[in-house]
Amino acid sequence: MGTIYLIRHGQASFGHSNYDQLSKLGFEQARVLGEHLRERLPKVDAVYQGSMRRHRETAETCLAAMGLSLPVQELPDYNEYDHEEVIARYEPRYADKRVMQVELAQTGEPKRAFQAMFSQAVDRWISGSADGDYRESWRAFKDRCDRALDATIAQLGDSKTALVFTSGGVISALTQRLLRIPEHELMTLNWNIANASLSKLLYSRRGISLSSFNEQGHFEGRQSELLSFR
Repeated sequence: MGTIYLIRHGQASFGHSNYDQLSKLGFEQARVLGEHLRERLPKVDAVYQGSMRRHRETAETCLAAMGLSLPVQELPDYNEYDHEEVIARYEPRYADKRVMQVELAQTGEPKRAFQAMFSQAVDRWISGSADGDYRESWRAFKDRCDRALDATIAQLGDSKTALVFTSGGVISALTQRLLRIPEHELMTLNWNIANASLSKLLYSRRGISLSSFNEQGHFEGRQSELLSFR
């Protein structure tokens, strides 16, 4: 039996010009995760990451805290979907982030307003009713996530342990596949995946199963102030 830990990146820089980088909190989350894994995992056979900056920064910080010097294999198929395109196809005016920020701020509860808007934008994407509007349809994204996981298992071979640094959308899509959760529940999964959390997969020649989802115990107790979801 082999084990793959899907790790969501630490908190990125939401609202900044470059979202694809860790915030100060994100780096601290990655460090604490690494300390947790150093005690938990006596051996790691391989490490994978998507090609996004937030994946790389999480992996580097976490592995340094673990004292682990394994080479990291980059698989772009572990990259997140393009959330900016999903939003812009739902509301073309929001291709200009300044317009979106101003309008959401006018609601008085911009975070809640963003969540409601984004959920509707993702529902449109997932529905398949406008696949031609997107560079990557929902089905294509799901297929890409499946391809990444299958390639990882094929490379690992039997009874290995691997870390995969990726994003919440990828973890949600793979969880939806393994548990056969209705697609319209994707955002329920996605909103609840904590930054720098762990989801544990077990694999063998008989198949793949989800052993745990969204583990965040390393952010309990004295580290509770590090818990975040956005």
